[in-house]
Amino acid sequence: MSAAARRTTARRSAALLLGAALVTLTATACNSTGGASVSTEAKQSAAAGTGSPAAAGTPAAPSKPADAPKAPAKIGDTIALKGMDKGNTADVIAVKVVDPAESANEYLKPADGKHYVAVQFQIKATGTQAYGEAPASSAKVVDTQGQAYGPNLEETKAGPAFQTPTNIAPGETGKGFVTFEVPDGLKLDKVQFALDNGFSNQVGQWKIG
Repeated sequence: MSAAARRTTARRSAALLLGAALVTLTATACNSTGGASVSTEAKQSAAAGTGSPAAAGTPAAPSKPADAPKAPAKIGDTIALKGMDKGNTADVIAVKVVDPAESANEYLKPADGKHYVAVQFQIKATGTQAYGEAPASSAKVVDTQGQAYGPNLEETKAGPAFQTPTNIAPGETGKGFVTFEVPDGLKLDKVQFALDNGFSNQVGQWKIG
């Protein structure tokens, strides 16, 4: 073979090798691009929380707990009460419970088998009108069996009673004792108070003990 023929053959071989290399590089580039696309889709799926085993296995965020019920008011707590009239509102506190309470009158005693209990209330008129009621008719004590006991008009040595009626100007505060006559050995559970001389639909309750 002449030198010219050998050069022509070499050029053709080189061209063939170059073409094969270009084909290989193109295929590799296509595969690389496709792989990158799949990887991006996987990342997007993971970010969206779908299509990924890791995302599916991730525990859900805990739900917020339900609001806990409010604890019952205790002796000394303030309860905002409303009467039937919009302007009749008051902040009421069952200040303390004296059990047993001794009569302030040596000639007036509880019936046999009974004793006095005195509860001190504080009333602040918070509405647009004055508080002008009889606190004794607004209060009750309740035993552990749910039996309610109304007031006794006797005074005790626990302290002075409310006047009847009691008049408290808007923004002002009044304080006094209400007396109850209950059976001996009785365990009281709560104290109650309602505006409108006890006829209001809203009733404040304080847990004893």
